[in-house]
Amino acid sequence: MKLTVFVGLLICLIGLAQGKVYKKCELLKKMKNSGLIGYYGHSAGDWLCLAKYESGYNTKAINNNGPSRDYGIFQINSKWWCNDGKTSGSKNACRISCKKFLDDDISDDIECAKRVVRDPNGISAWVAWRNHCKGKDLSQFTAGC
Repeated sequence: MKLTVFVGLLICLIGLAQGKVYKKCELLKKMKNSGLIGYYGHSAGDWLCLAKYESGYNTKAINNNGPSRDYGIFQINSKWWCNDGKTSGSKNACRISCKKFLDDDISDDIECAKRVVRDPNGISAWVAWRNHCKGKDLSQFTAGC
């Protein structure tokens, strides 16, 4: 009995550490409902491709880039967009704690992504978008949705 409870608890903790990993059509629906699709001229394919290559659609993704870190489904950077309490000189342009990008509610992630694309670098601020999505046929990302 104790082993069953322990294994169940362990599975729950692993699930919490992993976060929500969206299916592309589920994420597309969230993006449409939030007004992200078409925002500043960026297509559903742009956003889905970006999220795929930045985080694998995982809300708990963190990437350490040395002096700064990237957080959440869009891998929002702590030097420019959020405050993680670790990055010196953070601009925190989205005025939010980076921890907020690690929960399953991606509405704040989307609002910050909108802020990022209003910046002069636009969607090109994301290296993964530049390397994997820019100028490519992105129809595969919306196919079947």
